[in-house]
Amino acid sequence: MKQLRNNVIRAGLEALYFSGAHHLLRPLLSGVGAIFMLHHVRPARKAAFQPNRHLEVTPDFLRATLCHLRSRDIDIVGMDELHERLAQGQFARRFAAFTLDDGYRDNLDYALPVLREFDAPLAVYVASDFAEGNGRLWWTALEAVIAKAEHIDVQIGKSALRLDATTLAAKQAAFDRLHDWLRALPNEHDLKREIEALCTKHDVDMEALCRSLCLSWDEVKTLAADPLVTIGAHSISHSNLAKQAAEIATQEMAMSRAQIEQALERPVLHFAYPYGDREAAGEREFALAAAAGFKTAVTTRPGMLFAENAGHMTALPRVSLNGNYQDRRILPVLTSGAATAMWNGFRRIAAA
Repeated sequence: MKQLRNNVIRAGLEALYFSGAHHLLRPLLSGVGAIFMLHHVRPARKAAFQPNRHLEVTPDFLRATLCHLRSRDIDIVGMDELHERLAQGQFARRFAAFTLDDGYRDNLDYALPVLREFDAPLAVYVASDFAEGNGRLWWTALEAVIAKAEHIDVQIGKSALRLDATTLAAKQAAFDRLHDWLRALPNEHDLKREIEALCTKHDVDMEALCRSLCLSWDEVKTLAADPLVTIGAHSISHSNLAKQAAEIATQEMAMSRAQIEQALERPVLHFAYPYGDREAAGEREFALAAAAGFKTAVTTRPGMLFAENAGHMTALPRVSLNGNYQDRRILPVLTSGAATAMWNGFRRIAAA
């Protein structure tokens, strides 16, 4: 089903491009700017099985995106300036911001050098447990489990299942089934129990994965020392805040902010919701982020920025630079706002 969804999205993007409709729709739908969302930026991997491919783009595609924005005379700004432009209605020029979630080492090694070429600011949202080296990148761990297995035995509800993982297609189907099941579990304790059981059974070390992929606190400090970089908070444990009691969700926000501020000795004013979709961030979470004192908080809900977003600073949408669609032809479609408008049913604001 996910492959079908990817194919449908690709077809929609190509239809907008080849029809030229995005040129006609740009004046109506492009808004005042956009926040681009990334995770990994690194050279393409050669492995055939890459179910998390959507979370990574190559340095060349990031460079192509920056070239496109410069060619359209769009200002590239940091999150502080984006907040100021929205709050003060400074819309004489369109603007864009680049945000990277989780705090991966490749943000320092590959993303920052590309952004430096264009003197382009970036915001990196750090999950505290990831910087500590003991976080659970369970989606990456699940990929590692299935990559090395020929079958997966798992108890889902009352059913004991054996999932085939002998072929590339079977591995992808197993990943999709288990990923959706883990995301749908009632709470973080259930997710932790199940992914740890899978990792133990298949000899995958989650902490070693975290340490190999994520910035340490010393590396976060190195990244933060660059004047182009803003460090934001991304919770402590990268948990689904909407599934937590309000006091726990508040603690996840406040403690991650405090830990980063202690490490960097500077204020942390921007937040990104883990997962960030409608199932993970809604009106309650938007209010909690505002109460915690964050100037902005970003979701993963797709959308361009409009003047009306000034009234919803802790529910800001983003435009995903998705590793499944690294085609330079789609960049004019993305910046036109046509694709996100169609996804949102042509609603300008989706903050509820």
